[in-house]
Amino acid sequence: MMQFTETLPAPSHQISPFSSLVTNKNQVHRTRPWPGFPTSSKNLGTSIGDANCMEQLLVHCANAIESNDATLAQQILWVLNNIATPDGDSNQRLTSAFLRALIARAAMSGTCKLLAAMADLHPGLNLNMMDTHRFSTIELASFVDLTPWYRFGFTAANAAIIDAVEGYSVVHIVDLSSTHCMQIPTLIDAIAARPEGPPLIKLTLAAAADEFPPMLDLSYEDLGAKLVNFARSRNVELNFSVVPSTPSDGFSSLIQQLRLQNLVRAENGEALVMNCHMMLHYIPDETLYENSHSQSQSAASSFRTMFLKSIRSLVPTILLLIDEDADFTSNNLVCRLRSAFNYLWIPYDTVDTFLPRGSKQRQWYEANICWKVENVIAQEGVQRVERLEPKTRWVQRLRNANFRGVPFSDDGVSEVKNMLDEHAAGWGLKREDDDVVLTWKGHNVVFATAWVPN
Repeated sequence: MMQFTETLPAPSHQISPFSSLVTNKNQVHRTRPWPGFPTSSKNLGTSIGDANCMEQLLVHCANAIESNDATLAQQILWVLNNIATPDGDSNQRLTSAFLRALIARAAMSGTCKLLAAMADLHPGLNLNMMDTHRFSTIELASFVDLTPWYRFGFTAANAAIIDAVEGYSVVHIVDLSSTHCMQIPTLIDAIAARPEGPPLIKLTLAAAADEFPPMLDLSYEDLGAKLVNFARSRNVELNFSVVPSTPSDGFSSLIQQLRLQNLVRAENGEALVMNCHMMLHYIPDETLYENSHSQSQSAASSFRTMFLKSIRSLVPTILLLIDEDADFTSNNLVCRLRSAFNYLWIPYDTVDTFLPRGSKQRQWYEANICWKVENVIAQEGVQRVERLEPKTRWVQRLRNANFRGVPFSDDGVSEVKNMLDEHAAGWGLKREDDDVVLTWKGHNVVFATAWVPN
């Protein structure tokens, strides 16, 4: 790491969602035996606090908000607010984040006005999400070291990059990462140890990561200077450049800049590495425009596909795609809520294994999760940027763009396993075809894939 010193129908007004939970609780509890969550109960009093029941309550609340039924929404919110405390166990904290996000959605949409008023008056229903912290480089390096959430992708990608650029004297790395180059110092260390000596590294960063957490309290120019100095301390020459480019238009400015440089790269025999780490899901997907009849918007509906095809035209030496294995793309709020709830329990569950309650790091860690929950639940349109797609869909996109997958080497997989040994026992690794997947208690968390032009 950086060494800088199915959807439920809307509930009827005549049938309380709480009675449906009582009469159907056996059905509710048989569906998902989550590790870390209590799933057995003898009555509603004990079941109402488990993950399945809380999810059902959130679904009923979302339906009430969408149908502008303030009375029903307030009833459910009152229950949730009393059983899902922001400082409780992992299940309660998860539900509390979704509770606040639903209130924020009601307030921002201008619907369910009684609900919004209640949120303003009720001290336990706070519309303001936790502020996201701006990290120093030291803090961010420590933050990404807390779990394998980021380190998994760093380790797998670095091993694949080292193999792919063997023999090249110049390596151009385009870093599309949500963690502000935190992967790069360990890559520099690995490259510096090459038997044939280190290559010249050209590092290009798309200046887009300030739109979402984790955020860095440092300019890109200062970050570049630190990286250059670090590389120099390892006897590696590093050229750092920043291209103002954002995911909202498929990184069009970055693609244009790379095209201008591609002729020179081909003549000089440079390796081109596209390192995409938890960033491509911020590129708008088709669901953003599927209800629009605008020609200009329909033309933009394939930003992700166009981006991958543009990268393919540059004939990269290797493309690494690491991202979270979940699906947040549905335009149906309840579907999206269920998907997010069934995925984002993982970071809340893991944090109890390594950070004490009340610690600053834990506040920062959970504030970032709350930001994601609010964006997925409360926002719509272009403001909803957390549009995760599962690995299977990204694999198909890449194949359609004329890439083929390449396996990670046994040595690279061993490095990932060694890294996981430094963390809690719940973390695991599995191989799926050419890819590797990080798991928590058997559930997919992050996937890593490597690709070359077909």
